[in-house]
Amino acid sequence: MRVFRSRRVVTAEGIRPATVHVHGEIIHALADYDALPAGAERIDVGEAVLMPGVVDTHVHVNEPGRTEWEGFRTATRAAASGGVTTLVDMPLNSIPPTTTAEALRKKRQEAAGQCLIDVGFWGGVVPGNVKELEGLVREGARGFKAFMCFSGVDEFPGVLEDDLHPAMMELRRLSRPLLVHAEVEGPIDAVAPHLAGKDPRAYLTYLQSRPPAAEEEAIRLVSRLCRETRARTHVVHHSAASALPLIRHARAEGLPFTAETCPHYLHFAAEDIRDGATAFKCAPPIREGSNRELLWAALGEGVLELVASDHSPCTPALKKQELGDFMAAWGGISGLQLGLSVTWSGARARGYSLSQVVRWMCEAPARLAGLEKKKGHIAPGYDADLVVFEPEAAFKVDVQRIEHKHKLTPYADAGLTGVVTSTYVRGQRVFHLGEHARELKGQFL
Repeated sequence: MRVFRSRRVVTAEGIRPATVHVHGEIIHALADYDALPAGAERIDVGEAVLMPGVVDTHVHVNEPGRTEWEGFRTATRAAASGGVTTLVDMPLNSIPPTTTAEALRKKRQEAAGQCLIDVGFWGGVVPGNVKELEGLVREGARGFKAFMCFSGVDEFPGVLEDDLHPAMMELRRLSRPLLVHAEVEGPIDAVAPHLAGKDPRAYLTYLQSRPPAAEEEAIRLVSRLCRETRARTHVVHHSAASALPLIRHARAEGLPFTAETCPHYLHFAAEDIRDGATAFKCAPPIREGSNRELLWAALGEGVLELVASDHSPCTPALKKQELGDFMAAWGGISGLQLGLSVTWSGARARGYSLSQVVRWMCEAPARLAGLEKKKGHIAPGYDADLVVFEPEAAFKVDVQRIEHKHKLTPYADAGLTGVVTSTYVRGQRVFHLGEHARELKGQFL
């Protein structure tokens, strides 16, 4: 037995002095601070926080097919460095995309022996693959992602209402959630003629190309389909504050409807993004500071249920930094390693508690992925996924310490608060003070 002890353990009842008793890979007991059984190995972290491992349900690993963008080995090292003990991989931008059972088997084969942390997989909903969904579930898909607009890659096409309705009926039968990129093409196409001749290096040009109306119309449509099918529906990387009343209404109605936002929408503001700084490009876009504050309020209220990274890296060349062309650059933010610190920095500055951050980044994502009985809590019977966190420690982001395959990130040189010093997955230490475990014992979920 090993006993972890801290003056600040984040539990479901709050933060308190406690010991966490671990047998093998599982938490056996959450006990009083002085409950130290004779002969047990003791890991006393003093005043540092002991919290559950982060569950990041929105990560694009890209292996196989685009491993030069990111792979399982580098992604899981980065995750462990940032206190992430479980990630769920998105079905794109790998080749083949995870839209068939065979593709998921191939992805699992590629990932085998490369993962430092535990990994789950989302499948994909694309036009014409409804009959593939049951096989993907049998192969281990925890749920399914769909785009309501162009995904950015040809091999993962977007879906229309005629595709979504039968897919959602099938997912209800299979008891799996649908995750949607909630932007539709109509409002995007409508503004395109007005942007002709505008400076592609200007961030405002790109921001205007993805209007809030694209998110509003998508959420109206998918919430209606949720009402009709009763399929568990989740909006990923929500950005537009103007669409929050639609989410609030769906939740108040009692629909199985949730939404997330991302650290970059909570941290950055459009007014502060320099022209040509294409590392900030993502879709939906980072919007104004006033929009950011409304997202924070929605998290506090519970309208937005969780925070996930949407780690979507690419090779530096695809960011078109030499041109600074937002319209030509790949859209995606690299931030898997920094999500906890970024979110905690903003939460702390606004008076939110670490317990709330744990709900947003550990408990709610575990629930979305169907892992709520083993991940996301420090409690008896749960996996011993533990993070030692120094919430008062300040640091500056040094890109040379980033473990993503590529160092390019908009967080470079950012001043943040909250340092992960150790990460344990099922009781085994996988990261400590900048060093990683040599054995890659991450499991498939």
